[in-house]
Amino acid sequence: MTRRYKYIGRSLRKIDALAKATGRAKYTDDLSLPGMLHGRLLRSPHAYAEIIAIDISRASKLAGVRAIITGDDLPARYGIIPSSQDESALAIGRVRYVGEPVAAVAADAEETAAPALELIDLSYRLLPPCLGIEEAAQEPPGPDGRLHKAIAYEFGEKPGSAPALERTDLFFYEGNTHLALEEHAALAVWKDGKLTLRCSSQTPFHLRQIVAKIFAMPEEKVRVIVPSLGGGFGGKLDPFSHDICAAELARRTGRPVKFALAREEVFYCHRGRHPSLMRIRSAWAKDGRILDLDFEACLDGGAYGSFGIVCTYYHGALQPTTYRLPHYGFRAARFSTNKPPCGPKRGHGIPQPRCALEVHIDKAAEQLGINPVDLRLKNLTTPDSITVNMLRIGSNGLRECVEKVAKASDFRRRYGRLPHGRGLGFALGSYLSGAGVPIYWNEGPHSRIRIEATAGGVLTLYSGATDIGQGSDTVVVTVAAEVLGISPQRIRLVAADTELTPLDLGSYSSRVTYMAGNAAKQAAENLKAEVSRLAGPRLSFEAALRIALEKTKTLEAWGSYTPPKKFGTFKGSGVGVSPAYSFSACVASVRCDCETGFVRVEKIHFAHDIGRALNRACVLGQIEGGIHMGLGEALCEEQVFHSSGLHRKPSLLDYKVPGLFEMPELDIHLVESNDPGGPFGAKEVGQGPLIPIIPAVANAIYDAVGVRIDSTPFTPEKVLEALDAKARGGSGRLGPDRFPEVLFPEPIRVRQDA
Repeated sequence: MTRRYKYIGRSLRKIDALAKATGRAKYTDDLSLPGMLHGRLLRSPHAYAEIIAIDISRASKLAGVRAIITGDDLPARYGIIPSSQDESALAIGRVRYVGEPVAAVAADAEETAAPALELIDLSYRLLPPCLGIEEAAQEPPGPDGRLHKAIAYEFGEKPGSAPALERTDLFFYEGNTHLALEEHAALAVWKDGKLTLRCSSQTPFHLRQIVAKIFAMPEEKVRVIVPSLGGGFGGKLDPFSHDICAAELARRTGRPVKFALAREEVFYCHRGRHPSLMRIRSAWAKDGRILDLDFEACLDGGAYGSFGIVCTYYHGALQPTTYRLPHYGFRAARFSTNKPPCGPKRGHGIPQPRCALEVHIDKAAEQLGINPVDLRLKNLTTPDSITVNMLRIGSNGLRECVEKVAKASDFRRRYGRLPHGRGLGFALGSYLSGAGVPIYWNEGPHSRIRIEATAGGVLTLYSGATDIGQGSDTVVVTVAAEVLGISPQRIRLVAADTELTPLDLGSYSSRVTYMAGNAAKQAAENLKAEVSRLAGPRLSFEAALRIALEKTKTLEAWGSYTPPKKFGTFKGSGVGVSPAYSFSACVASVRCDCETGFVRVEKIHFAHDIGRALNRACVLGQIEGGIHMGLGEALCEEQVFHSSGLHRKPSLLDYKVPGLFEMPELDIHLVESNDPGGPFGAKEVGQGPLIPIIPAVANAIYDAVGVRIDSTPFTPEKVLEALDAKARGGSGRLGPDRFPEVLFPEPIRVRQDA
């Protein structure tokens, strides 16, 4: 019998909903301090060039300018990944993309800072830029080459018998960006040798670590506070130039300094989706079983490392979470180009290969004469199993997800039988519930929570996690409230302040619900046990708390969470490891206009294995948001550049995303597999819902008009080009036709019993 909870599973209002709806929530750019200066960054107009000279003398003389810094003033290198520390706050020696910061100004007013930038004299020696994967792959490897990271793995044993079908496909996934509503901002102030940095960061504790390193000071002398944060999606995960420049300019002037980026600058910050060129080969038995899967990828990383090494590994690591594979090989190479750095965007490293795989599987299904749903059902992973690359699958509601959307859409009957111009597409997805190996290297737990009870029965929960709009603040409070049996409104929250809150590794990899949620549950259980010890076990928590606080004026309890070590011993085995995986299935229903090429998604049937819904409204909101972002990546979003390296669409006018009227009808099904390790059985729901949307739309377009668009986004121009080519006797496929010659390393060969 399913246990009934008082708060878990209900659609409760987010604890910050009223403040955000009424405008009372304060974001970093809303903040102001007495004597505050305004900072601006001078950005490179060139994609690749040597800096010959920087002369700040004219700008320094402008009335109201208080300080100017260049790359020589901040020489320390940093990066979000410990093994990829290749950035400096301001360019040193060379600029590597249009928009790279070269100098920073602090002035009395914004109206002064902008003209000051124009008075800085710079001279460059232009170098030929590299702006694409194929061009980068042609350069020889070496210290001065373009190859950033290359990996190769082989798992399992190749089939002994000849397959009934072998096929190879190429796919290109274009880069796109986060487009969070709130632009980046930072406000720095020094006092008594201590730095306080308020900023829009998803990882305040990691930023504290980086800033302390740059300024050669103890971490306890750096305080990072995250005010309300207006969306992130991974775009506010890295440490950024404006954070560090704000700190340095505040140190030099002795006054607070604030940077608030314009929308165009956010496009140049980027750290979004990697453009990825992929080649996928597979072998199949006549009955539809996958016998072999081989995957290769070349990633366009942009100018710096960012989260690139992780994204490279993720291109291959999570493919086996959905399908049983007797043999699996993957190779991936990330190249540096002269474009803004790519990094972590919602689902980092997963949407590109998943899109290629799910389209590839549909093509195989057609050749085998098996319905796409049934082909996938023959190959699904199962609960409590180990993948060919040694990832441990616990709870798994994937089969139920598949059957729910197949039934709701009547897919088996309707697929391939709709009128020309209308079609159905099917796809699966999977994602982590937090990474087993953190980016913030430490020996302690991945998340800690402290709950304090003071006079009058006031309860305060201290959490280092950052709420980026996904509702993580609401999750930790609701979990604690359920354990204590009190209303969530009784709990005051202090969050994302490195001085006041315990360490949390940040909002990335869909980790907060699972990890901070478990920490909150443990902290509440510990507090409840202590109160019961002091007041007796038979009283309600509220009554017992009053008695306990009469005996001791303050009570506190701690909780923590560290994921189990569940990965192999081979190099790279920690990438892709998670305490639990979410699963999802999607059916997209589309209408294609053959005269205009316009694709309209009319309905999405979606099922997501969430473990358990902690807050039903929050879960549905996350799924709806993931579907919206997935539709943007499928139909219109692209971060593309002129031959000079200049961004072609650095504004909300040019960078297209689906609006309200482009959203389809949604039919969402929540599958609750009740994960044994999750807080009250919960798993992730933040990033997974985006992943199957893009291939489902691609497959639906093929069902509608018989053309394959193997390159995102699936724009009207591409649809028309493919239709025209088919009408002239071509295949009706539009996409890449070659894969670069890449010298991958010798693969690491891993057997299942290793």
